[in-house]
Amino acid sequence: MSTINTLEELLVDELRDLHNAETQLVKALPKMAKAASNEKLREGFEEHLEQTKGHVERLERAFVLLDESPKGKTCHAMKGLVEEGEEAIDLEAPEAIRDADLIGAAQRVEHYEIAAYGTARAFAKTLGLQDVAELLQETLDEEGETNKKLTALAGAVNKEAEAVNVDADAE
Repeated sequence: MSTINTLEELLVDELRDLHNAETQLVKALPKMAKAASNEKLREGFEEHLEQTKGHVERLERAFVLLDESPKGKTCHAMKGLVEEGEEAIDLEAPEAIRDADLIGAAQRVEHYEIAAYGTARAFAKTLGLQDVAELLQETLDEEGETNKKLTALAGAVNKEAEAVNVDADAE
């Protein structure tokens, strides 16, 4: 168990957690994109992969500003969320149902990231680390936009998934 004595140490710990989370996501997103049958969903995952690589770079800039290393922490929350994404990938279901499940898994990831980036940004602001706070805010804004896109896409995909149920009932 680690010892944390200051808010700045807690910020660094949170940033290490986020760095590991984003690194895990860089590996998971290509698999999610490959599993998506809906073209817009696949493109969304591919676009978010590029964004996520930028999130890693931003976090690394924050570590430079803090004169710290990004290494040394595993994000267990993201590990679990990635496992849920893998369950969605492996789901034996009609394509629209699997796509709906993939969106749900992706939104859980986004909500986790929004919470974590918001927490880290609040720590940085309290500490007067405006440069770090701005980097975190930029990523927080992108995560929020990704969540909005997923919500909009879910509307269409969920209707496709519902139609599968209607078709099954008709048989």
